[in-house]
Amino acid sequence: MLEIKIAKYAGFCFGVERAMDRAWKALENNSKIYSLGPLIHNSQAVKKYEEKGLQIIDDLGTVGKGDTVIIRSHGVPLDVYIEAEKKEVNIIDLTCPYVKKIQNIASKYYNEGYKIIIIGDPNHPEVIGINGWCNNDGIIVKKIEDLDKVSRNNKYCVVAQTTMNLQVYDQICNKLKDIIADTVFFNTICSATKERQEAAMEISKTVDAMIVIGGVHSSNTQKLVQICSQFCKTYAIETIEDLDLQEIAKCSNVGITAGASTPDWVIDNVIDKIKSL
Repeated sequence: MLEIKIAKYAGFCFGVERAMDRAWKALENNSKIYSLGPLIHNSQAVKKYEEKGLQIIDDLGTVGKGDTVIIRSHGVPLDVYIEAEKKEVNIIDLTCPYVKKIQNIASKYYNEGYKIIIIGDPNHPEVIGINGWCNNDGIIVKKIEDLDKVSRNNKYCVVAQTTMNLQVYDQICNKLKDIIADTVFFNTICSATKERQEAAMEISKTVDAMIVIGGVHSSNTQKLVQICSQFCKTYAIETIEDLDLQEIAKCSNVGITAGASTPDWVIDNVIDKIKSL
């Protein structure tokens, strides 16, 4: 019989669950609400909100006085708030509290004369948002090689994308400690990310294959894929339709985890289908 091991920490994190709940309640009171970018990196969940009336926009150019706009959990640069105030747009700020903390750190230390180093993906909305709180002057470091961009002549404040791979973060910070003396470090990887990565790693060491459920654009999901792939065959899927069930049926045991933007009902569909094997 096929054994299924489900990671203790999988699916919505605190920040995503908070944002999704509040956005849904807002839509029940106002059917015309805009979201500055998709609420989360999960197309199945976003579709449900669009059917409820949520409209996705890329910037504030299409909204005006009195309109309501959601700032998603990833957060946005400071200039978005300034523009919204000028246009008299109503803001529902659903920025994850952990992300908001990083924004405040970046702003504080930038104003005190520090150069800000952000360890993370330069194309991720969370990182773009954080950089916007230090005048878009931050140095984005995704891998060790990016440290070539760091001058030895400044004092630095180091923060990290909440979903950063903990191993990569430690490698970069250790290297920074070797080459720069005047540096303040803030490990801002959120606890949910650490727990999810550690739980996925432990299971992946004990199974024939790992199934990671999450959006293709979800940063934390892709990091789970990278971690699990070190130890076993790993399948990255958005829904059960993406999974090769014939291959899974060949396994004696499989592990299942999911990114922070993956709804429970998507995870349950995968589990139920595999149980039927």
